[in-house]
Amino acid sequence: MTDGSADTSNSERTDPGALAERIDHDETIELLQELVRIRSPYFEEEAITEFVYDWLDARGLDPEYHAVSEPEITGFEGNNVLARLEGTDPDAPTLLLNAHMDTVELVEAWEEDPLSGRIEDGKLYGQGACDMKGGLAGIMVAFEALAAADIDLAGDVLFTAVVDEEGPYGLGANQLIRDSVTDDCDAAIVTEPGPILAQRDLENPALLLGARGRFLYDITVTGEAAHGSQPEKGTNAVVDAGRLAAALTEIDVGTHELLGDGSVCPLKIEGGGETLSVPEACRLLVDRHVVVGETEDVVRADAETVVAELGLDSAVEIDFREAPAPDVRYGPYVTDADDPLVDALRTGVGAVTGDDPAIGYFSSVGDFNYFGHRAGLPTVIVGPDGENIHGAGEFVYTDEVVDVARIVTAGCVALLA
Repeated sequence: MTDGSADTSNSERTDPGALAERIDHDETIELLQELVRIRSPYFEEEAITEFVYDWLDARGLDPEYHAVSEPEITGFEGNNVLARLEGTDPDAPTLLLNAHMDTVELVEAWEEDPLSGRIEDGKLYGQGACDMKGGLAGIMVAFEALAAADIDLAGDVLFTAVVDEEGPYGLGANQLIRDSVTDDCDAAIVTEPGPILAQRDLENPALLLGARGRFLYDITVTGEAAHGSQPEKGTNAVVDAGRLAAALTEIDVGTHELLGDGSVCPLKIEGGGETLSVPEACRLLVDRHVVVGETEDVVRADAETVVAELGLDSAVEIDFREAPAPDVRYGPYVTDADDPLVDALRTGVGAVTGDDPAIGYFSSVGDFNYFGHRAGLPTVIVGPDGENIHGAGEFVYTDEVVDVARIVTAGCVALLA
């Protein structure tokens, strides 16, 4: 005979919505406030790294520090924080939960303490509140809920809180790949703020199933010096760099049915400076966001074509920004809408909000590119929304932080229980 009461108990324990509802709203937001009040610009994450480690350790979740080192370009030394829930079936998938701990540098235009964590009208204010301490709080709470639940997960859940996402190279996520931490993972959830940086207008609940990639042209323009009173006797590298910058914005960029169009944005012209001298050389940095199919060779060839058509008097050398290794680049990726991870998160959204999620794609780049492109993992971004990210007045919607924690929890149960 089947024990009906036992079946009911088991059903309740493995119900995604029932477990998600056990996440406490106020405790989640209190955690978020604590995170926001810790100053943690990239390359200066020691305090928040220790906080996340201690928070997990106090709950018996066996965290470990994972060393991050990049001595050649940045000289950075730091730590990610990792923790793992072990599943019962070695053949079941392993799910990566990821968030970054760092923020951009504190913006001077704030009219209040940028680390206040002030709450007003359902918004929590502070540098990094939306990008992405809201998402970090979400996976911390979700991971704790899964660990505390009376439920057997078939597959592992790997928690990763990483450093330097806002820095130049995403060194924390890069180290996960370098050290083969992601090798046994089968899918990834990243809780970056989603709708605010989507390719089209979206509202939560939303699942972002891919992102454009990025190259950074690092171009040297070399002219010929002359006295500034007789510019016709020289070749002005700054002028030619300006012409090249303008021409590069006219590149016929790639397009993708899901990711949209690529883009080109000149960032900096650096050179000259001598009194009364025609600038002999300068450096031009140009951002190039790309879609699937736009490879390094394609991107280089596009720039070479522009240079050839301009016929500049200056010599031009096209290269890309120096990186710790040749593969440390943000490649574009798309996750199949029918992937089991997407189905599980749809279930999670339905269980938590009663809605079907909007589906979108990210306009910029982040650690998710490393997981989705370099590591080849089905990767979904699900995060809280807000405004003014990277700027003064940044805030995150508190209810959406709690929803994300619950959706991630429910999605994990739907995929792994």
